[in-house]
Amino acid sequence: MTPLLEIRNLLVVRGGKSVLTINELIIEKGDVLAVVGPNGAGKSTLLLTLARLLHPKGGEIRFNGKHVAVDSDTIYRRRLALVLQDPLLFDMSVFDNVASGLRFRGLEKSEIQSRVEMWLERLGILELAKRRGTELSGGEAQRVSLARALVLEPELLLLDEPFAALDPPTHKRLLGELSTLLANTHTTTVFITHDLEEAIRLGQRMAVILNGVLRQVGSPDEILHASNDPEIIAFAQQ
Repeated sequence: MTPLLEIRNLLVVRGGKSVLTINELIIEKGDVLAVVGPNGAGKSTLLLTLARLLHPKGGEIRFNGKHVAVDSDTIYRRRLALVLQDPLLFDMSVFDNVASGLRFRGLEKSEIQSRVEMWLERLGILELAKRRGTELSGGEAQRVSLARALVLEPELLLLDEPFAALDPPTHKRLLGELSTLLANTHTTTVFITHDLEEAIRLGQRMAVILNGVLRQVGSPDEILHASNDPEIIAFAQQ
């Protein structure tokens, strides 16, 4: 089976300085990959590169066997969804926030209605459908942001520390619910975090980025308990 993503010899340069180097990273369909590392390591650079908001200096990225450069940025981005730490909701109803991407893609009104209601219910916010996005709590807003992404049925879901700003009880509850949703939908996901507990809870595999270099990829147990890399061992023990 062709992997969903193949990254080889990737080099990302910003301000004349190398900020991310990846010799090889393979992400299979349905995989949930937690990308970990300290702040400033290059994790978000990877996510922005996968979203084609940054363009690499060298190397290649293949999506479902096809070099991503073949498609325009717009066509490529329609195959994925991005959720950031700050939800960035529009000043409109929750329903309209979640429906916005489907309307942009020209879906029929009846399909938009059914898909939006399904994801609002799955994320426990159907009763908030008529509330404005600017009137929500942090946890409610992040649920809306996740619904807005998942309603698109993306081939690839990119998550950039989406729970970092939430209070601990909301953080724990939403992380558990998302883990179940991703398992049930088999959504291929790249999840950025500096929190190892999050990575263990959500990720089937883990990738460690230190000082702008992808150092190791493996199961959480391999990374945290069987790594031979002294810097990874030090990071895991923090």
